[in-house]
Amino acid sequence: MATLADLSWTQAGSVAARGALLAVPVGSTEQHGPHLPLSTDTDIAVALASLLADRRPEVVVAPAIAYGSSGEHADFTGTLSIGQQATELFLVELVRSASASFPRVLLICAHGGNRGAVLRAEQRLRTEGHDVRAFFPRWEGDAHAGRIETSIMLAIHPTRVRMELAEAGALAPVQELFPRLVREGVRKVSANGVLGDPTGASAREGRVLFDLAAGQMCELLADWEGLR
Repeated sequence: MATLADLSWTQAGSVAARGALLAVPVGSTEQHGPHLPLSTDTDIAVALASLLADRRPEVVVAPAIAYGSSGEHADFTGTLSIGQQATELFLVELVRSASASFPRVLLICAHGGNRGAVLRAEQRLRTEGHDVRAFFPRWEGDAHAGRIETSIMLAIHPTRVRMELAEAGALAPVQELFPRLVREGVRKVSANGVLGDPTGASAREGRVLFDLAAGQMCELLADWEGLR
């Protein structure tokens, strides 16, 4: 697996000259309940990018973007948010710069709160002529720090999960909770920051979910390459 941070500029030049794709993990630093680390979204994005690089030799993994738009989690200690506009501008400038070296850039976003900013950045960059795509893993189930994310973290970083502290949070469907989440923030909806129930999570389920996202990512790449 090629990791950009490990390469010298001359090595990076050799890799880029062969038509490399730069995979940029886009995450966040925000609360994920009492049992998951603040880096959960970033960890998942990095794991997906690393898996893609393991499967496809032309992929180079960029250093992760560990900050994003997490204002809805601001009432929880440790959350660090740069907001929608800053996230969008950061990605636009980053891809403009990356495109000078790499013919294609893939933004792998594992934080739902970044979605709008990432999509706007992607559209703006493509209008400018940059060959960039955004990928968002799609999983059916609870919304935040519940069974899905906990299972995935048990699969990719089991030592960072404290299952003895896992407990259910708000259990209503996220569609019902969304108006209050936007208006009042997560803390008003769930005191522990969890939207769902992580107590039934397992590494086995996490591996299935992770493989599902990997398949979705490969489908996006196949469609992308079919347009070239």
